[in-house]
Amino acid sequence: MQILLLEDDERISFFLVKGLEENGYQVTLATSAEEARSLFDNNHWNILIVDIMLPGIDGIQFIKMLRYKNILTPVIVISALNDTIDKITALDHGADDYLVKPFHFDELLSRIKALTRRVKYQTAQTVKNELICGDLRIDLDQYKLYKREQLIELSPREFKLLHYLAQHKNKALSRTQILNAVWGIDFENNTNVVDVYISYLRHKIESPTDKYIYTVKSVGYMLQE
Repeated sequence: MQILLLEDDERISFFLVKGLEENGYQVTLATSAEEARSLFDNNHWNILIVDIMLPGIDGIQFIKMLRYKNILTPVIVISALNDTIDKITALDHGADDYLVKPFHFDELLSRIKALTRRVKYQTAQTVKNELICGDLRIDLDQYKLYKREQLIELSPREFKLLHYLAQHKNKALSRTQILNAVWGIDFENNTNVVDVYISYLRHKIESPTDKYIYTVKSVGYMLQE
């Protein structure tokens, strides 16, 4: 886990860097908000630990700047400011937690672990419900198809057909399998409706340079990346 520590007090920063590294974290120290801001260009941070009282841009202004840029990295504020209004101000401007100096190091470790668990849980809850096949993205929540992020209009049946093919991409599916899954097992087996709708899909999603649906001789069709 990568931690960015923004702290200008040399004694405190030495203590925190040493303790965090001994507990398996990789820590980068910045002594000013300006320095910390420059470190965001080429790095990814899992947690930020930010002091409020800093030279130049203070910790609250730094957090506000991050949130304005839609940088959602979790932030733990550490500060000697103990008034309720200071805590409220920090949390209202984007901090995720607030720890008052002096604090026990084990409490900081506990806050880091708790915040990490929360972020992992939130990330798991917001995983996109979609299928990807090459340049095609099938949004299963909104029943929409995108090709290179351009919306392609499909009828409900076309979408269901593509969804079934994508669920079994790179696998040959017989016409009977497709018919039963998309139209229902009681549908007339002697129909050519599968071939007709495959043709509809090809017309909408394919081009001379983009081919997705392949005919498998004597079997049926396959969606391939």
